[in-house]
Amino acid sequence: MSTIGEIEDAVRRLSSTELAVFRTWFAEFDAARWDRQIEEDAAAGRLDAPADEALNDLRQGRCTDR
Repeated sequence: MSTIGEIEDAVRRLSSTELAVFRTWFAEFDAARWDRQIEEDAAAGRLDAPADEALNDLRQGRCTDR
C-alpha cells in the first residue's frame, strides 16, 4: 500500500471489528505523533513566542476562563 487511495480502499474493506481496532490504533498513533511534534517544537523554541504572548495577555488581564 503506497498511495492514499489504496489505503482508503483497504480501510473500506475492513469488517466492523477490524475498523474498531484500526480506529483505536490510529488514534493512539496520531496522538503519539502529535506529542512528539509538540516536544520537538518546544525543544527548538518554536513555541516560545506564542507562550510569551499568552503570558503577556494574562498579565495584562486580557484572558478569560471561557
